[in-house]
Amino acid sequence: MQTTDPNLITIPVTDLDDGDHDPFRVFDEGQGAGQPNPYPDWEDKRRHTPVEKFDLHAQIGLPYDADLPESLRHSPATFTVFGYDEAVEVLQDNKRFSSDNYADIVGTLFGRSMLQMNDPEHRHNRALVAQAFRPKVLKRWQDELIQPILDQMVDEFADKGEADLVEAFTFSFPVKVISGLLGVPLEHWEWYLRRTVEVISLVQDWNRAQKAADALKDYFTQIIELRRREPTGDLISELVQAEIDGQKLTDAEILPFLMLLSPAGAETTFRSTGNLLVGLFSNPDQYAAVLADRDLLPAAIEEAIRWEPPLVFIYRKATVDTAIGGVDIPAGSNIAVCLGSANRSKKTFGDDAEVFNIHRAPAHHVAFATGAHMCLGMHLARMEMRAACNTLFDRLPNLRLDPEQADDVFIDGIVFRSPNRLPAIWDVT
Repeated sequence: MQTTDPNLITIPVTDLDDGDHDPFRVFDEGQGAGQPNPYPDWEDKRRHTPVEKFDLHAQIGLPYDADLPESLRHSPATFTVFGYDEAVEVLQDNKRFSSDNYADIVGTLFGRSMLQMNDPEHRHNRALVAQAFRPKVLKRWQDELIQPILDQMVDEFADKGEADLVEAFTFSFPVKVISGLLGVPLEHWEWYLRRTVEVISLVQDWNRAQKAADALKDYFTQIIELRRREPTGDLISELVQAEIDGQKLTDAEILPFLMLLSPAGAETTFRSTGNLLVGLFSNPDQYAAVLADRDLLPAAIEEAIRWEPPLVFIYRKATVDTAIGGVDIPAGSNIAVCLGSANRSKKTFGDDAEVFNIHRAPAHHVAFATGAHMCLGMHLARMEMRAACNTLFDRLPNLRLDPEQADDVFIDGIVFRSPNRLPAIWDVT
C-alpha cells in the first residue's frame, strides 16, 4: 500500500517536541494502572446494585483539580450500570440515552465525531464511513499492509528467543497498522506515535492532549487535501471517495473520524491482543487446542474481548427523566456503562463467567457496545488480532511465558485494561 511522500507534508511545530518522551509509558499514565483488581467489587455490584450513583472522579482516579474543561470538573450526577441487561437497555435506546456527553471530551479535542452524534446525523455519517471497512477492503489491507508489518516486527526479535511481547510487539503493531492505513510516511512514524499517545492520555495532562490533537489535525488536513487531488488506496482515499445518493463526506466530517481512529483504534487492539495472549498462556489446554486447530482462534478472540474488554467504560447521557433497573435517573445525568462488569454476568455467560473459556457457548458480549453505536472498527480489530496471533504462533516455536517471570504477569487498569508485561520465551532453531 502506497504511503505519502514525506516531502509533501509539513510536520507541525509544537513545544511538545521538547524533553524526553517514552510513548510506551505514556500509554498507561492516568489510565488507572496499579489499582486493585476491580472484578470482585463489580460482581458484588451486579448482585446488589446493578445501577448505582457514584463519584466519577473517584471511579477513574481523576483529581478534582485536574486541568480539564469546567464541564468535566463539575459534571452532572453520574450513574454506573454494572448489570448486563441494564447495559444493553442503555446502549440500545438512543432516544433516552444519547452520546452527547462525549462532546465535552472528544468533541473538544477532535471536533464533532460520530461518537457524539445521534440519528439521523449518525446514521448518515456511519453509512459513508462504513464503505472504507468493506470486507474486500479489509482483505486488501491484511495482505498488503498488516501482514508485512507483523512479519517485519517479528523479524526484529525472532532469533533472540525471548522478549517482552507488550513492549516489543503488542504495543506498537496496531499503531503502525493505523498509520499505514492513513498513509502516514514511515519517516514520520515516531512523531505520529508520540502525538497519538499524548492524545489518549488526556486525563493525565489535558493541555498536552490539546496541543497534540491540534498538531494531528494540521497533519491530517494536509493528507486529506493530497488524497482529494490524487487517491492512493489508503483509508483516507476511501473516505474522500465514499458516496451515497450523491453525497460525500466533507473535510470537517473526515477529520474528526481520523482523530478518533488514531488513538482509539490503536489503544484497544494493543490491549485486546495482550489480554488474549494472557488468557491463552494461562490456560495451557486451551492454548494447545488453538495451536492444533487455528479455526478455534476466532472463538478465542471473542472470549478474550468478553473476559477482559480493553475499554472498560463507555458513556451516555439521559435525555429525559427515566429509570434503569428500578433506579431513578434525572434528565441530564451521565451514565457510565461498565462493559467489564456486564460481560461477566453469570445469567448471560454461565456460572464460570469470571474465567477465560474459549469453548463457552456463544452469547452476545458488549465489549464493542451494541445498538447504533456498535464499534465500526470491530472487524478490523478482530482481523489484526487474528493475524498477530497467527504470526507469533507460526514464527516463534513453543512460544510461552517465561516460567521464571510468569507470576509477575497480570492484567491491570480501570479505564483501560491490559497486561503490564508479557515476558515470553520460545525455541530458536
